[in-house]
Amino acid sequence: MKLVIQRVKNAQVKVEDKVVGKIGKGFLVLLGVTHNDNTENADYLVKKLCKLRVFEDENGKMNLGLKEVGGELLIVSQFTLYADCTQGNRPSFTDAAKPEQANELYEYFCSECSKNDIKVEKGIFGADMKIELLNDGPVTIIMEK
Repeated sequence: MKLVIQRVKNAQVKVEDKVVGKIGKGFLVLLGVTHNDNTENADYLVKKLCKLRVFEDENGKMNLGLKEVGGELLIVSQFTLYADCTQGNRPSFTDAAKPEQANELYEYFCSECSKNDIKVEKGIFGADMKIELLNDGPVTIIMEK
């Protein structure tokens, strides 16, 4: 499982010109699932994400987490995080999990994040989504398990 986490001032995801998920300050999370991922991988990353301290404290040091700043999560499934570009110019996506497995783990991940008293908004799995964000910093972090 792979996460690309962007600290944002705000972000939203649209499907067919309709906003389906929208947050203020927090993290836009792009989530990719591979074949051998399971709920244990998800649980580990949920814990790390929800406790990630990359918001500035009163001294300007990245020392605060989502809860301390009233932050929110916008989580979007992104199978292209498992693109393999080692051969040729067209990426292979064979490392990405099948849609059924990926969606199940995506929904599980979102559900577990919301159990941490953090507002969670989502994209629509498998849809053609348009994401708008105002990256804060910029701060972008990649996590894998």
